[in-house]
Amino acid sequence: MAELNFFDTYVLMAIHEEIVPMGTFFKDRYFPTGAADIFNADKVLTEYKKGDRKMAAFVAPRVGDIPMDRRGYEIHEYTPAYIAPSRILSLDDLKKRGFGEALYPGMDAAQRAERIQRDDLKEMDDRIVRREEWMAVQTMINNGCTMQEYIDDKTTGDVNVVHFYDGQTSEHTYTVASGKEWDTQYGDIFGDVKAMCKMLAYRGLPAVDLILGTDASEAIMKSQEVRERINKESGLITGTIDPKLTSYPGVAFLGTLNFNGYRLNLFEVSESYVNDNNQDTPYFPEKSALVTAPGCGHMMYGAISQIDFGATDFATHAAKRVPKFILDQPNDLRKLRLACRPLAAPQNYCPYIYAANVVSA
Repeated sequence: MAELNFFDTYVLMAIHEEIVPMGTFFKDRYFPTGAADIFNADKVLTEYKKGDRKMAAFVAPRVGDIPMDRRGYEIHEYTPAYIAPSRILSLDDLKKRGFGEALYPGMDAAQRAERIQRDDLKEMDDRIVRREEWMAVQTMINNGCTMQEYIDDKTTGDVNVVHFYDGQTSEHTYTVASGKEWDTQYGDIFGDVKAMCKMLAYRGLPAVDLILGTDASEAIMKSQEVRERINKESGLITGTIDPKLTSYPGVAFLGTLNFNGYRLNLFEVSESYVNDNNQDTPYFPEKSALVTAPGCGHMMYGAISQIDFGATDFATHAAKRVPKFILDQPNDLRKLRLACRPLAAPQNYCPYIYAANVVSA
């Protein structure tokens, strides 16, 4: 019976496929990946149309018909950012007892290497997933993403900037009037959110979710107007507030509210990550709010070209993740790398409306 070569790229990819991915709210709900989003090239194409709200014309009988003009759409070519965490496996690592491993497990060096290799793939994948989640959030906040490249773990390289709008400004933002923030006496939560929904409706796009930072969420929960509107005894039923934790860490479903006909799901996001300066940072700003719909974007992936272990020519792999085994014989070291070329992009032109600083405190 032939034995599997655990250093072969395709075997490593199969092992990675067995890893249960870490769940992420923004990427899973708003930037899913379809079969057409994985490209067999190092560049990806994004295309989106602007909304169409024109009506059909009345036609004189003798004319027969009036041809419709085709809606313009934009196609952009991008080179996705390159992500490639790695982990070195030394002889000392093989001698150490692993986390959660019995004191006398009966493992030899090869068995321990296989276990460490699997665990390393999982840890590297988790870090990539967090970066993808960050890219999804940044794309919704800025209608683009600014990515700082690194030459090593301390030295910065080029800055890669991607944006999905023409000119200097984007049409995806809404500003709450100064002095009328949601936690003030003159705040107008229902008016502001309705206006954000109408911006999407003007483009023919749906408004389904209202994403809230922790401070913005608190302002809604404390709002007297919200309390009055959900009071069933008032005779005006505009929704239900019944907070529940979701399956995503740091994400709570608050309930639904009707903003003058736009019935939205409310989500509070408090999940955070450790940034490049080792500071705990929320994915979504505490004072912000955003209106959008599930599937507003997609996460695309460019191919990875590399010389696989034991080969002499380059091979191109079209996949979300591409592992690579590297052997350093002179120093008796093994290295495992997990590469990825993701790009978060909108499905339509500005399918999200972002409002910063909706609260003052």
